[in-house]
Amino acid sequence: MTEFDVIVAGVGGMGSAAVAELANRGARVLGLERASIPNDTGSSHGVNRIIRLAYAEDPRYVPLLRRAYQRWRELEERLGETVLVTTGGLDIGPPECDTVVGATTSAREHDLEHEVLEAGEIRARFPGLELPDELIGVYQPDGGFVLSERAIAGQAALALEAGAEIHGHEPVESWEARDGGVIVRTAVAEYRARRLIISAGSWVGKLVPELAPVAVPERRVLLWAGTKRPELFTPQALPIFILDVEEGLFYGFPEYGIPGLKIGEMGRLGRAVDPDDWDRSRIEPEDEALLRSALSRYLPQANGPTLSLRTCMFTMTPDEHFIIDTMLDRPEVVVVSPCSGHGFKFSTVVGEIAADLALDGGTSHDIEMFRIDRFKEVWT
Repeated sequence: MTEFDVIVAGVGGMGSAAVAELANRGARVLGLERASIPNDTGSSHGVNRIIRLAYAEDPRYVPLLRRAYQRWRELEERLGETVLVTTGGLDIGPPECDTVVGATTSAREHDLEHEVLEAGEIRARFPGLELPDELIGVYQPDGGFVLSERAIAGQAALALEAGAEIHGHEPVESWEARDGGVIVRTAVAEYRARRLIISAGSWVGKLVPELAPVAVPERRVLLWAGTKRPELFTPQALPIFILDVEEGLFYGFPEYGIPGLKIGEMGRLGRAVDPDDWDRSRIEPEDEALLRSALSRYLPQANGPTLSLRTCMFTMTPDEHFIIDTMLDRPEVVVVSPCSGHGFKFSTVVGEIAADLALDGGTSHDIEMFRIDRFKEVWT
């Protein structure tokens, strides 16, 4: 039986960062991935993912984000290429909505550079956005996006250079804690390690059945639409945006990497799925209709022909915060999933945290809000 210091189950956003961090610290590490690296079957494909500092979800994320930004820049240096593109970021909605209030609270609490802009100011500065006067926006200049697939590939390559082993198309079939370590079984082999990190995204409930009730995979849809005035939707002309309006909670990107402005929706398009048994190619007419309801009203010059429609998965917890912790009854196992649709931007710092927990049993980062025992009812 082959032995390692740490096995990482799932080499996506979080797992690739964890494997790289562990290998850089000199650990003997094995990464096991059910698909290719990177792949389009989970939660991290589709060119890019938003990153932002004025975090509306909770001010406690901001210190982790500051560290994540630092680690992204370090990754760029090591790879010698761009991974994080800064465009600025706008959180838009009515003054009293959760998005605007939350972004303002985080910016003020952590003394982040920001501006609160009226709709007319946004229209003048970013003419691709045609906002009604009742909306405002919180602008934070550090917002942008991470090239998600490139980041995963880069982290995996650095891990391999540092001596890690990574196996694609070798899913974990079962595992057990035994004699102070873990046994991990795949269809190919059986492995032993002192610690196991489960970073399996939408498959976390299958590897840790106790978490299945609170780690629910949901299907989501992304649209890339042709722009009628492309000069309004470049990374220099349009920031990434969160749009909290009556039609839904939308997020969007300037045109980059592939043709079209990219837009997604956080709530109404979510439908629970089995990650092993759903049609990833199927797009319903109502999916595109909802996304276009935002484009037609708020970004009409980007409401052109459909260029791409893709599906992905979010894995949602009841409170929409992460799970990053050792398991209550099996301290040999670290869980760094799910991320409720907003986790990729944190993956560099989560890789660091996962390595801390696996090698040292604790971390200097504040992860109190991600403790697994907030869902302790699932363990009883």
